[in-house]
Amino acid sequence: MEEPAAMNRITFLHTADWQLGKPFAQVADPDKRSAIRKARIDVLDRISEIAAREGAAFVVVAGDLFDSTTVDKPTVSAACAAIGRFPVPVLVIPGNHDHGGPGSIWQQPFFQRECAQLAPNLTVLLEPAPVLLEQAVILPCPLLHRAVSGDPSAWLHDSTTFDALPPDLPRIVVAHGSTQRFVGGWADDDEEDPVTNFIDLDRLERMPIDYVALGDWHGTLQVGVRSWYAGTPEPDRFPKGDDQDPGNVLVVRVAREELPEVQPIRTARLSWRRMTCAFTDDASLDTVADDIGRTVGDRAGETLLRLALSGSLGIEAHTRLEQLLDSWQARLAWLKISGDVRVAPTDAEIAELARRPADPLIAGVAAALIARATRAALPDVAHDALATEVPAAEPAAPPAPDATPPASPDDDSAIPAAEAVTPPTSPDDDAHVAQLALRLLYEACRQEATI
Repeated sequence: MEEPAAMNRITFLHTADWQLGKPFAQVADPDKRSAIRKARIDVLDRISEIAAREGAAFVVVAGDLFDSTTVDKPTVSAACAAIGRFPVPVLVIPGNHDHGGPGSIWQQPFFQRECAQLAPNLTVLLEPAPVLLEQAVILPCPLLHRAVSGDPSAWLHDSTTFDALPPDLPRIVVAHGSTQRFVGGWADDDEEDPVTNFIDLDRLERMPIDYVALGDWHGTLQVGVRSWYAGTPEPDRFPKGDDQDPGNVLVVRVAREELPEVQPIRTARLSWRRMTCAFTDDASLDTVADDIGRTVGDRAGETLLRLALSGSLGIEAHTRLEQLLDSWQARLAWLKISGDVRVAPTDAEIAELARRPADPLIAGVAAALIARATRAALPDVAHDALATEVPAAEPAAPPAPDATPPASPDDDSAIPAAEAVTPPTSPDDDAHVAQLALRLLYEACRQEATI
């Protein structure tokens, strides 16, 4: 004969941090930005399929279903329609992004109408009070403000809360915030103060509860014997370390007074990747191109890549790098570039520009640009070029007798000197301008040579 606890073992899904309606304003291309936003809606159908396949009794969303309290109406409608397709009840608490305070999305008439018509299986838990289901007891800890100075689970500190609960049903706490054992990192990049919404997890796990379903940290992570962060089901930012695992939903099997069994299942479609590319010579460009190709594979349209660039390349290699980045910019869902790659002409390129006895003016200009672009001493070949005699310009003709004399320093009508109105530039700006001019000069000389 089965033990009473085994008879009441249930399966449910734990998810959080959907942040539907997130704008992704940094993505300049409107079509790509729209596709990234849509991916956050599309993942809900995959969660629904997992709920049906795993025989889940219900789904809990541990906060931040929406990205803000002012999401647009199309997002509200799309969310309600997707939730309405779930084969089981969906229970959600407000998080810091979609808190349950004044002006919240949950109180807006449009949401309430769409929810009633499209998602009758959705229940928003706005009160910190036990919710008795047929299979379990839900103990919600909703955030009623974006930042709460106290512990959102403080209402559970009263031991009498548990006296009236059915003794045989599993007890599931649903909360959103940081915990005593784990703060910050990849919780929420928008958090003003990581100490707010702080959950005393040690105290929670000493209570007569069976599982703590947490939200706020966007990676899947176990933080206690009975406590897990589900993470966001569709990643929404570049990871800050290898220990983060976003893009999952948790299948939880739990019974009263037994340790839960938790199984993460992958749900993500988008891949957010980081790469560091340090160029040491022109040959390293081919290595970087191969590395990007292997990283992206055949999923360019579903990959968001952050490239940190450094080092230097010759003029021709730098042009090839720009062409490579231009192609990946078009292919990827998003390419974000940080850092800079300097133009450092190769010896052959310097010789081609600076050793031009037939064009001493071009050679001299090239030598000066090379020095400014590399912010280094002039190479020997550049010194030779500058030493080449360049014909002096003819002196200016004297002014005609009836010409207006130049304005005196005390004349208010005098035009200020150019130096007085030219904004100062940094050495980096000066080097960038010189690099651009050097490349243009090099390309012009190469084109002239082919005519």
